[in-house]
Amino acid sequence: MDTTKIVGEKIRTLRESLSISMEELAERSGLAVEQIERIENNVDIPSLAPLIKLARALGVRLGTFLDDQDETGPVICRKKEAKETISFSNNAIHSRRHMEYRSLSKSKADRHMEPFMIDIAPTKDSDFILSSHEGEEFIMVMEGTLEISYGKYTYILEEGDSIYYDSIVPHHVHAFEGQAARILAVIYTPV
Repeated sequence: MDTTKIVGEKIRTLRESLSISMEELAERSGLAVEQIERIENNVDIPSLAPLIKLARALGVRLGTFLDDQDETGPVICRKKEAKETISFSNNAIHSRRHMEYRSLSKSKADRHMEPFMIDIAPTKDSDFILSSHEGEEFIMVMEGTLEISYGKYTYILEEGDSIYYDSIVPHHVHAFEGQAARILAVIYTPV
């Protein structure tokens, strides 16, 4: 199953069920109508920042676009169950490289955090577009080396290192010097 197509379809279905026009959603989210149309039609694979803006504008959690299951108790994600991925753009300028996200809590209803295991593809790009959204992020490097542009600073994290930051500050996460990396990321976005 191509899970990237599910995201656009869920956004459209939710928007239509709330009787919100694309123009109104654009105004609420601060995104262009054309960008929303491209996301809903699965032409563009968005980064997390626009998805978070859409979730807030629609009054739902980010996870609503990714799963929306009903388990209210504890949820265990076994290693073999965390295979299905969703790809998002990492906003590389010259090439639209992607990160593959594996949700570690997709069956947990009403959660406030979104934990992911993320495989970051290597890139030779050095010009990255920083993005921001409300909330906080925690990242721990599981494999490889990570470079994080955060405001006017750049941080290099190696295997076992972690960082916790306010995601309202413009930031970009990418593999360091063209190497692949794997990270554990927990994203919190207020609804």
